[in-house]
This record gives sequence, structure tokens and C-alpha cells, in this order.
Amino acid sequence: MRFLITGGAGFIGSNYLHYVVKKYPEDTFVCLDALTYAGNYNNIKELETFENYKFVYGDITDREFVDKLFETENFDYVINFAAESHVDNSIKNPGVFADTNIKGTLTLMDACRKHGIKRYHQVSTDEVYGDLPLDRPDLKFVETTPLHTSSPYSSSKASADLFVMAYHRTYGLPVTISRCSNNYGAYQFPEKLIPVVISKALKDEPIPVYGKGENVRDWIHVVDHNIGVDLIVRNGRDGEVYNLGGHSERTNLEVVKTILKQMNKPESLITYVTDRPGHDLRYAIDSTKVEKELGWTLTHNFEDGIKETVDWYLSHQDWIDNILSGEYKNAYKE
Repeated sequence: MRFLITGGAGFIGSNYLHYVVKKYPEDTFVCLDALTYAGNYNNIKELETFENYKFVYGDITDREFVDKLFETENFDYVINFAAESHVDNSIKNPGVFADTNIKGTLTLMDACRKHGIKRYHQVSTDEVYGDLPLDRPDLKFVETTPLHTSSPYSSSKASADLFVMAYHRTYGLPVTISRCSNNYGAYQFPEKLIPVVISKALKDEPIPVYGKGENVRDWIHVVDHNIGVDLIVRNGRDGEVYNLGGHSERTNLEVVKTILKQMNKPESLITYVTDRPGHDLRYAIDSTKVEKELGWTLTHNFEDGIKETVDWYLSHQDWIDNILSGEYKNAYKE
């Protein structure tokens, strides 16, 4: 089988490629990435040695380019990891998010329709559901929870999801959608909470925490997320949404303190800053559907997973420095 993996130089996409390229030597994987600021060619550079993998530089919003790529490569499956994903950036510049997350999705699906792929899979987020109250731990997001977005980012992802389901119903396009909780693990761009804490703690710099740090997120290791995506793409039912959660709810403050403790850094580094506009209170995912239908199970608990993650960043400080200095942008050119 031939797979197109869009956004494969990003955090989740690169981890997915490391997983599947090695697991399925009989399949071919083409990584398509525009290498925008959060796309790092260094994340996937070592995969160039594998015969069943190749990298293509390009933008998913470029219709002519995408059509030619489909025509040349004869893809069987398309998995769309490509997305603008930072909420703060979406508040500052929502138009970029509409272009990539909505227009890019439409471009890919139109190519899928034209070239007759076996399945299009949309990698989405639990943020499309909005948030849950802090005082109702019994409530969790299920696949039928109404979409109720809070930010331009989540709105763009929800819009894309709606288009995906419309293409399935209107045109019969074979599709699946996965919605996951907050990911953590290796190769996460240092703008997200966990790598921010680690990179700043290494330099004994103040660590910003929104509000009082009471917002709750459900954390899933990126490996578990990608095992789930792989199961859904290969065995899921057409036209279905599957939630992938880590069963590991933590307040942002708890996560920060856990990391500081592992790094032997003082909690006095924590600095409370003005809360983000429209900041969701709590996310919690119910993964019962994918667990029962596809046999998906977690391989990482948060305590062991976060230790492994912190250790990875501490042993790859050059990777962080390369990004902070901007040198990573030259990796593909070189």
C-alpha cells in the first residue's frame, strides 16, 4: 500500500512516520510537508535511509501541485496531520489557520475523490468539543458530543471535520476522523507547554503559567496516539469518528511541577501570567469506542511517559538549541 502522510515533519506526524516506516517495510510512505515554522526536517532526516520512505516538499493548499503528486504516486491512503495548531497564534492571525486547516483539507479530499483513494483520514483534536466544567469529573467527551469551539484554531479544525463528513455523505468518499487529547513526547516544537517548561527550566528562566494553572488537560503519549491512528486507518469503519484519550487528566500546574521535580529545579521559577482569552477549562476524552471496536490500549501511563519525555529532551538539548537559534530552518536546504 502507498500512503501519503501530510505534515510529517511536525511533532505528531514525524513520530507517526518513525513508527510505521519501520513497522511496515512492505508499504511505501511519502511525507509531504511545507516546512513552515513548526515543521522540522531534522525530525525525519534519519528516515531517508529507508527504501519505503521519501520526503516531498510542498503545500497542501496548492491544488495543482497536490493533484500532480497524487497522479505520480498513486496513493492508496492519505493521513492528514498537517495543521496550524497553536491556539495563541490563531488568536493573533486566524486567516492562516483557515487556509491550512480548512482549505488544505478540501484540496486533499478533492484529490482523493479524483484519484480514487481507499481512505482519507483526518487527524483532529478534542478541542472541537469545547470544554467541560472543572467540578464535573464524571463528564467526558464522546464522539457524539456536539462541536462547540472556543478559539479560531479549534473552529478551523471543527470546520475541517464537518467538511470531511460532508464529503463522505455527499460524494461517498471513504473517510475516518480521530480526535485526540493533548499529546506529549519527543520532537514537540518548543512552543507547547511541556517543551517550554523544559527549555526554560534548563536556563533557570521564568516559566509562564496561564491564570492560576487550574485548567485541566487529558495527556496522551504521542506513541499511543499514533498506534490508535494506525489502527483506525487500517481497520476503522468508513464515516466514523474515534476519540483517543490518555486517561491522564492533570492541571497545567501539576504538569509543570512534575517536570520541575524531575529536573531538580525550584518551583519558584513558576510565573503566573494573564490568562488566554477564551481559555478552555477542562478536556477529558472517552476512548471506549476505539478500545472496544479496534482493541486499542495505552502503552504509556503519564508518570512513566513524562519521565521518558523529559529524559529525551535533556539528552537532546542540541535539538532544542537548534530550534531556538533558528538553525533548524536550514536543515532541508543542507
